[in-house]
Amino acid sequence: MTLSPALAALEDEVRAVRADLDVARQSLAGAAARTEAVLARLPEVAHRSPEQRADAAAAHAAVRDLRCAFLDRHAEAVYSELTAGMTRELRLDELCAAAAAAFPGLVPGRDALAMERGRRQAHKEGYEIDQAIFVSSVLRLPTSGGHLLAAMRRPTPRALGLLDGFLRNGDADLGSVRLERRDGTAHLTMCRDDSLNAEDNRQVEDMETAVDLALLDPAVEVCVLRGGEMTHPRYRGRRVFSAGINLKALHAGEIGLIDFILRRELGYVHKLARGLHVGGGWWLPPTGKPWIAVVDGFAIGGGAQLLLVADHVIAASDAYLSLPAAQEGIVPGAANYRLTRCVGSRLARQVILLGRQIRAVESDARLLVDEVHVSGDELDEAVRRSVERLRGAAVVANRRMLLAAEEPLDAFRHYLAEFTLQQASRLYSDDVISKVGRFTAHKHGAVP
Repeated sequence: MTLSPALAALEDEVRAVRADLDVARQSLAGAAARTEAVLARLPEVAHRSPEQRADAAAAHAAVRDLRCAFLDRHAEAVYSELTAGMTRELRLDELCAAAAAAFPGLVPGRDALAMERGRRQAHKEGYEIDQAIFVSSVLRLPTSGGHLLAAMRRPTPRALGLLDGFLRNGDADLGSVRLERRDGTAHLTMCRDDSLNAEDNRQVEDMETAVDLALLDPAVEVCVLRGGEMTHPRYRGRRVFSAGINLKALHAGEIGLIDFILRRELGYVHKLARGLHVGGGWWLPPTGKPWIAVVDGFAIGGGAQLLLVADHVIAASDAYLSLPAAQEGIVPGAANYRLTRCVGSRLARQVILLGRQIRAVESDARLLVDEVHVSGDELDEAVRRSVERLRGAAVVANRRMLLAAEEPLDAFRHYLAEFTLQQASRLYSDDVISKVGRFTAHKHGAVP
């Protein structure tokens, strides 16, 4: 049977990107350049007709098929080249920047990303999907993916720069997060009082810095995570844990796949669970520390996700938690992985797929909350008791072994590889863009 010219050309391109790496590199760069030429002839996304949108989608799909074929064959070699044989530990943003320079057309370059940052989510080209294809391919590789996870658990340069001052003074005001050490306990207080601790890039940056400082401080034995008092009119003067992702920032195009979503999951949330990666041999003692989460008001979305990596959860009697990501059109981080482990399949589906809220006083909440108390004084006393119980010398080793049984690193890595692709696709789907626009028309960020 004779192939059509178009199909024959496609098969030739697929063979080329699966050939020797140098040949494949050049072939992929050429295919990506042709796609960019197609896009350059079209108006900007906001002004495209339905037919022009279809043309752009077809151009993206064709070159993305080639990227997948290229990475199926070369992902390990690409990662090895970028990290000098895994002797360099690159964070996600550094890895993608290095890939853009060394493998043109594999991921978007600096200029394309800069152009995207100035656009609302609905008006973006969707280049982050190409980053997702690359990162997902790396995460699927046992050795390279494990190396990337370790790199993302390194202390950040910002934390290392602030460490001496924190060790000396025992406090750090990071902007959206305050950190204070008292009697061997690190108190991390989320204080985005204007948006009910709805997370954006700034808060993810501050949270990771605070988590690093708490974990690096040898005087800290136990860590407490809590929301501060709010100035938002609806909750003025009351503590609130977290309203989840800042939908206003998402609508504005300020929530990125690499610098927010994946940095959060592979960065500070993973550090809460597993601690820091500081190099050295496997025989070194674990770097994780026990975390107590105190829920005032509500833990929505990303806030509820934090409870799933906490060692002890204390809640006010009027508090509730929810994971409304499906209603927003996105995937709630690693909650689909961790929540099922905690509450079982049926309840996890009710919470994630159907949007069920669980109040702290419900019987089902016992699967997610350890203690419920009525007043602020009772909560404070419960924190004090929990801190004392978690100071035990064997706590760190035992929590590490619990995590090894509950969340093997390879299983978590596989989940993240699939999550990366699914979340990137969701961020640019029509339903998410429409829903976020409606939410932000009548809500401040993610205010419940």
